[in-house]
Amino acid sequence: MSSFDVNAARAQRLEALGRAWSFEVDGQSFELPTELTRATARKLRDLDDNDVDGLLRLLLGERQYERFDALEVTMQDIAAVMEAYGKETGLGLGEG
Repeated sequence: MSSFDVNAARAQRLEALGRAWSFEVDGQSFELPTELTRATARKLRDLDDNDVDGLLRLLLGERQYERFDALEVTMQDIAAVMEAYGKETGLGLGEG
């Protein structure tokens, strides 16, 4: 019996999805990770369920978050992004 090769499986996922998932708002591009580290997952778990800004700051990183935060983005816009992100990456963030 052969063992499961985690590195090969990760490489296959990254080849299929790429390292980042991107979206655009008002002509600006942003990227979210397609893979989450355990450390990031712990930080996500520690966020309050309603902390949308904390979620975005964590996923986007400080530089992208500052650009994103300067835009007029509605909660419906954010929900649409998170839904598409979850469907395409399998991460399912924000589901409860």
